Amino acid sequence: MIEALKSEEIVNKVGGRFKLCALIQKRLVEILDGARPLVERNGRSDLEVVVAEIMEDKITIDFETTEGIELSPAAAALVNTGE
Repeated sequence: MIEALKSEEIVNKVGGRFKLCALIQKRLVEILDGARPLVERNGRSDLEVVVAEIMEDKITIDFETTEGIELSPAAAALVNTGE
């Protein structure tokens, strides 16, 4: 999964390397603080989980919000229903 960080696909998906780093850092902090992963862990590290969330469009970065991370509608529905 870390191989995804070497491709330009994930960089383009987020809008640049700095935005990607910011998104990964913010989401890692959330997970370390107890947030539930939005993808199956399947023995993956926290970083691998965050990369999978980005690649599956579960999270995006939004500098307009105060939190900085915006969940996709499908992921927001999962969080709101507690699944």
